[in-house]
Amino acid sequence: MSRNCRKKENILKSIVIMTISLGLVLSLAGSVVAQSGTQSAKELSSAFSTAAKAAMPAVVSIKVEKAVQVSPMEFGSAGGFNDPYGLFDDDLLRRFFGDKLPPQQQQSPRKHLEQSLGSGFIISKDGYIITNNHVVGDVDTITVELKDGRKFENAKLIGTDQDSEVALIKIDGGDFPVLPMGNSEKIEIGDWVIAIGNPFGLNETVTVGVISAVGRSNVHIVAYEDFIQTDAAINPGNSGGPLINLDGQVIGINTAIFSQSGGYMGIGFAIPINMARAIEEQLKKQGRVVRGYLG
Repeated sequence: MSRNCRKKENILKSIVIMTISLGLVLSLAGSVVAQSGTQSAKELSSAFSTAAKAAMPAVVSIKVEKAVQVSPMEFGSAGGFNDPYGLFDDDLLRRFFGDKLPPQQQQSPRKHLEQSLGSGFIISKDGYIITNNHVVGDVDTITVELKDGRKFENAKLIGTDQDSEVALIKIDGGDFPVLPMGNSEKIEIGDWVIAIGNPFGLNETVTVGVISAVGRSNVHIVAYEDFIQTDAAINPGNSGGPLINLDGQVIGINTAIFSQSGGYMGIGFAIPINMARAIEEQLKKQGRVVRGYLG
């Protein structure tokens, strides 16, 4: 074999070896990248799980009841007809039907018991709980249930602020689990957040999303608006529950949703915790919020 042939053969062998080596390197690199991505996903998942588990004992379910009077038009027990609006007192009807019109039977208004559910979270070991005004405002009884199954009937309403949607209630006892407070002024758009509550009565429900916007106003929900907007799913029953960061700290109170169907559509609003804590201090001291104004 000539020298040139041997030289070409050696070059070809070198190219083959280099190609195989490069393939092995790329394969190993791809495997490392895939493992790294999986590990990052697992770490994020672990962060969600750890934060949620730590927060859940301090998140409570709130059941409220209110008795309302109703006086529907209905047939009486003796065959008479209850006509609260006086429809059959009309002279023309009496002339036309004569005695064929059913006799009226007076019936006192009945009381109907309305019930609704919401969420809240414990902020002190002696049992103070933050929630929403529309959850506990203007109701007759408030029942609070903890994750460990304890129920506290007739929880005390300390105060509500309709203009901000913040309310404060209290249960008797001590050494309750408490949620640590975060700083809502340090949050950023895109930060991961976790919403915890009892949507549709499904206790201890956790949803995850990001902060979509901050300082959201002109939503026309309350008089004083500075909402955190999030795409973490918030549904009826979540109201008053905490919005927490990955450190398990409360940064907001889940309050409202934007929806054309009544359910989740990817836009929820939470009251910044810094704002809520300032209101909570006034509610604790005097049961209401006093604001200065000009005019």
